[in-house]
Amino acid sequence: MIALTLAEIAAATRGTLLLDGALLPDGTAATPETLVDGLSTTDSREVVPGTIFFAKPGEVTDGHLFAPQAVEAGAALLVVDHALDLPVPQLLVPDTVVALGDLATEVIARVRALGTLKIVGVTGSNGKTTTKNLLRAILEQLGPTIAPRASFNNEVGAPVTMLEVTEETQYLVAEMGASGIGEIARLVRMARPDIGIVLKVGLAHAGEFGGIEKTLAAKTEMVSDLLESDVAVLNLDDPRVASMEDKTVARVVWFGLDERAAVRATDVRSTSRGTSFTLHLPAVDGGEGAGESRPVQFQVLGEHHVMNALAAAAAAHTLGVDIDSIVAALETVQRAERWRMEVLGGARGVTVINDAYNASPDSMAAAIKTLAQIAEPGERTVAVLGEMSELGEFSGEEHDRIGLLAVRLGIDQLVIVGPSARRMHITAINEGSWDGESLFFETQDAAFDHLSSTLRAGDTVLVKSSNSAGLRFLGDRLGEFFS
Repeated sequence: MIALTLAEIAAATRGTLLLDGALLPDGTAATPETLVDGLSTTDSREVVPGTIFFAKPGEVTDGHLFAPQAVEAGAALLVVDHALDLPVPQLLVPDTVVALGDLATEVIARVRALGTLKIVGVTGSNGKTTTKNLLRAILEQLGPTIAPRASFNNEVGAPVTMLEVTEETQYLVAEMGASGIGEIARLVRMARPDIGIVLKVGLAHAGEFGGIEKTLAAKTEMVSDLLESDVAVLNLDDPRVASMEDKTVARVVWFGLDERAAVRATDVRSTSRGTSFTLHLPAVDGGEGAGESRPVQFQVLGEHHVMNALAAAAAAHTLGVDIDSIVAALETVQRAERWRMEVLGGARGVTVINDAYNASPDSMAAAIKTLAQIAEPGERTVAVLGEMSELGEFSGEEHDRIGLLAVRLGIDQLVIVGPSARRMHITAINEGSWDGESLFFETQDAAFDHLSSTLRAGDTVLVKSSNSAGLRFLGDRLGEFFS
């Protein structure tokens, strides 16, 4: 974070400084002019000397309970909603999460004023984290780049990432997720992106949003407040995303497989070693001319990740990155993210693809299609599937749809894990024309015992579920067993 005095932090968050007897980590007395430039966190385990610790109330516990540990680890400032009996500077605010966002807004505005920072916002029902990682790989070749760890994309994670920005930062990639109307708009107001990317509007979190139309309205917030000088990078292949053209005054850059897209891919081919395609970019600055094309050997599995690569390429091209640099960076990325199409195993001829960090109907379907595509003739495909959460009233029919898709794609064996996913198993076994097999297990342990004893050379195993179902740990266990 840029250096700010305690007084400046208080002004930015509209808080009250409590400094009576407060000491800094080095034992000196704190004053309103004391400078703080450490990281910000809501997790006491991440605190190092100089950190600002935001004591965030939670559903299960309360960050105020962990403030003593934060102080012991060297916190320079506690942001609290009630005063604590601790001898460190405290900033009293009505809402610590709102204060976190207010401070991020102030830091971004100050660095923006220097004229050297470019910001790219990324949202969508699927693919945000992958696109963020790809953009980071491209942009960090050009200069200091900040992007979120893991999936830091909500009202806490996004501003924590923004607060990592310093005067030297040239690029910020801000991943923006939401589970309700107004949340993306709030993050956009904090960062004020120069480029807003919308990847896809699907049923992820549809239960929380209250339907696909509300999901669309929420994702549109990414581009509705962009300025005429900004750029909206939109997926032409998704009709809902394409409809956002009428909701923004920014210049639109289309990406997709559609031949009308300015940034597009052709000759897409998926194998167990990755995905190859030809990348097509328009002339620089949207001028006249044929543009350029290059072949890409993308190590990330799955055609659906090609769309994420196109989105990243479109944003980078808009920022002036040349096509050869874009391709070189894309080809260095070996996986989308931990637990996202992560290839494990290999011993005894068994390949495990752990894609169980999260799952929506769209990402589940894309992963199963990839499994079907990459298997060589004579090799067996095994899909280990768990619940897709947060679908609300759509849950039953979407689990049915996935069970039917696995049958129609000819997946050789389904292994359904957990009571909440059982409907996929029932749907699959009711399809009489299918010559495959579906098995249901109540627990991960039971599924592991079966798979570890029956998988054989030539098998490719996909493990996919929502994060809450926890099948990523089953995927890791299988990957380790077959390593």
